[in-house]
Amino acid sequence: MLCAEGVACSGSASSSQPPKPAPVAALTHVLYILKSPLIIFVMGGPGCGKGTQCKNMATKYGFRHVGLGQLLRQEARRSTQRGRKIYDIMLQGLLVPTGIILDLISSTMLSHPESRGFLIDGFPRGLKQAKEFERLVGRAPDIVIVFDCSMDTMVRRVLHRGRVEHRADDCESAIRQRLETYYMLREPVLTFYQQKNLLCNILAEEAPENIFAKCCSVVESLQ
Repeated sequence: MLCAEGVACSGSASSSQPPKPAPVAALTHVLYILKSPLIIFVMGGPGCGKGTQCKNMATKYGFRHVGLGQLLRQEARRSTQRGRKIYDIMLQGLLVPTGIILDLISSTMLSHPESRGFLIDGFPRGLKQAKEFERLVGRAPDIVIVFDCSMDTMVRRVLHRGRVEHRADDCESAIRQRLETYYMLREPVLTFYQQKNLLCNILAEEAPENIFAKCCSVVESLQ
């Protein structure tokens, strides 16, 4: 796969129960709607800057930014049993069950069938999620962008964000738990996509405009 200059490219609280299979009619609908648009996964630890870059790419290319963290926070604010469960899990820095994650992502994607592409930010958070997404949608993503950033930088950025945005899940103990979980679970995911020749690594400690230029080069290599 052709990648941009300066971009390295390669050749929990999760439920123990597997997600229930979708009804055939619903699954067929999902496969039909999502067979054409670009699907780009954007991985990276909290504070690596992937959300900002996804918003910029979505604006430039007319893509839909599906921010998993934002979807989870919105759901956690709901006065429902699921919302309270998500809130408690996130406060501990643990992983939300795969079934809930896939339901939130697929519902968001299906509500925008006209989109030219989807930037799925913060996904997958484990190998199970990667495999279940392909089972549900019937295809792999077109590319997986991985933002590489040091732990110290991410902790510093997220602590600052927590003070500015008053986010309960951005306290230091939760940040470090999230980072530990991220690093523990990401290696099998990276291996999975490396074997499919879908990985592009971008150093996320450069100037934001340089990072954005590299992201754009990756996207444009797909079109």
